[in-house]
This record gives sequence, C-alpha cells and structure tokens, in this order.
Amino acid sequence: MDPLHQITERIRAAAAHRTPLRIRAGGSKDFYGQSLQGELLDLTGLSGIISYEPSELVVTVRAGTPLSELEAVLAEKGQCLAFEPPHFAQPGAGPSGATVGGMVAAGLSGPARASVGGVRDYVLGVKLLNGRAELLTFGGQVIKNVAGYDVSRLMVGALGTLGVLTEISLKVLPVAPLEATLMAGGIAQQAALDLLQHWGGQPLPLNASCWVHDDSVSPARDTLFVRLRGASAAVAAACPRLLADLQAAGGEAMRLDNAQAGPDWDACRDQTLPFFQPPAPDLGLWRLSLPPTAPALALPYAPLIEWHGGLRWLWAPLSSQAQLRQAATDVGGNAMLFRAPDADKTGATARFHPLTPVLAQIHQRLKAEFDPAGIFNRGRMYPDANSTRP
Repeated sequence: MDPLHQITERIRAAAAHRTPLRIRAGGSKDFYGQSLQGELLDLTGLSGIISYEPSELVVTVRAGTPLSELEAVLAEKGQCLAFEPPHFAQPGAGPSGATVGGMVAAGLSGPARASVGGVRDYVLGVKLLNGRAELLTFGGQVIKNVAGYDVSRLMVGALGTLGVLTEISLKVLPVAPLEATLMAGGIAQQAALDLLQHWGGQPLPLNASCWVHDDSVSPARDTLFVRLRGASAAVAAACPRLLADLQAAGGEAMRLDNAQAGPDWDACRDQTLPFFQPPAPDLGLWRLSLPPTAPALALPYAPLIEWHGGLRWLWAPLSSQAQLRQAATDVGGNAMLFRAPDADKTGATARFHPLTPVLAQIHQRLKAEFDPAGIFNRGRMYPDANSTRP
C-alpha cells in the first residue's frame, strides 16, 4: 500500500479518537524538545528525491529521505545545503539517522548559519498533512513564490506540532571555490567577540567562527577558529589580513590544513567535539541565542561561542535556569535547555524559553487551526498540548 495513504488513514483515525501521535523518521533528534508522547507515526517510508534541477538550484524530496543521501546527490553536482544542518551522528554509531523532514521540523543549522542564513531561508515549499488528514501544499519550487502568508517556512522549527511534512522543496547553492580556516590561541572571550564584530562590518568572506575555552589542558587555553569561504581571490586576500589582526590581538595565529579543519567543523556541527561531552551527569547543555553584538556574559560557566557571537553553548545545572534566562533576556536573547541531564528524566524543567502572553496566544491559534484535535507531537515544545512554536 502507498505509504502516504497509510499515514493519511492513520491520522484520520487518530483525529477521530483524539489519539496522540509521535512523528518520527530517523530519530536523530529524539533528545530535542520537551517530551515524546503518543503512538509512533513512522515516516521512513516517505523517502526519495522527487526532482532535482542543478541549473535551477532547486531540489524536492520526500520528508523521510536520509539527509546523508540528499547531501551525497548534491555533492556530485558540486552543490550543497549551505546552512550545514547537523546530523548529530555519534562516533561508532554508523550512518546518521537524520532526515530532511527532521531537519526542517527542528530548524537547526550549523556553523555557517550567521553568514548564509538558516533552514527557514532555504525552504521554498512544503506539502503536509494537517490534523484533519488533509494534504496541503504551500509555496513552490521558485524563490519568489509567496503571496500572503509564507506558511511553508512556518513549519521550520515547529517540531511537527502543526502537521506531518510529506514533501519539501529546498534552495541549494554551489560549493564555495575556496575555503580556509585560521586558528589563534590565547585570545580571551571578549577580545574574540570584538574581533568578530570588527570583521563583520567589512567586506570579508567570513563564513563561520568558533571560540572555546579548554580547561582540559594546563594551563587552560582560549582558542578562536575562523573559517573563510568564497571566491578564491577574496579568500586568498583575506587570510593574511585576518592573521595580522589575530596576532595584533595577542594570539598565536596560523592557517590550518583543510584536511584537518574540515572534520573539526563537522564535529562542531554534530556536537562531537570534546566540549560537548557532559562534564558531570547533573549538568545540562544550554543554548543561548543572542544578538552577535552582546558582550561576554558574567556567568560562572565557560561557553563555546559560534555564529560570530550569536550562539553560545554552556554546561550548567538545572538550578541555573532563572539566571541563564535572565542573562539572555537582558541582552535581547533567549536561553533553552538543549540537552537535559540525567537528573531531569521526568522533563520537569522547561526546555524552551517561556513565551510572552501575546506569542503564546498566536501559537495556540495556529495549533488550533492546523491540528484541532491536538494529536501531533503533543507537549513536544511546551507542556500545554495546545501551544507550539514556529
């Protein structure tokens, strides 16, 4: 039987009996979000690339398609998903279970996010089944295809709470002609942020950055990594200039070989760097999304900083929730518990930053429109089954 028909009938029956469904394909992001509730709705049968036009930079795929499969097809044509979606593959665990639908539903992007945009910027259109088992189409296969509300991008980051994605059309980009990674040790956090802000206001091919404090060595060491991508002439001209700035800031600067740097950036994307190993079982991994211009925060937890200052990771206990969220709010950002510690198995701590009353009302109305019976991924984003987050 056609997998789409089976899924449609399953949704229709669930809506009639108000039976909650848990949408899942590869399961690589089961850790992400508030809780996993409901009967499993498996989307792995919705797999395959429907159409790909390299000359038009557009690809349409079924939601259950493995992300690694899509990236391999794009690489054959010298193209890529520029926002570098994480796979969250673990060493020795075999191929990643990440799928294209999960990529869109989670809305997470990798190191290049600050310079090229996020998942939402590359979604051209989607097909989805709503809570009434109706197959809806939003957007299309061209960049300028939106009249009215851009509903397809509303699905990015909604964690499946608004509907079941079945097909997704994406914009892809050519692989950059040249890439270079620079490393400088001995640059303190605020000095690194100042440099990144200085470079950000200039016409430089700055693609990604990562600052990390490593206290596993003695003495502890601060290191800034910067990746350049773009036209060969632009990257070649920028390298000596940035190296000079790093050295002037007191850093021991050098250019890394791409064969060495590439896997490290992948490890940063997939959170397999040593920093992302839990330092203690009672600590959670917190994700602070801040304006890039925000200064170094006065917190007792050493961060790993990406996106030129816009994304800051740190390990902290659940008891620091109020402190972290207040610190993020004070500079115009938000804080979420990205990976919960063993001490929070019951999911008592709110994962996402609390919504304002106005936003909460908008989310509830969206949920009621797309999923009136409240069957999709109940409680995945917030404890209230009738709220969601686009």
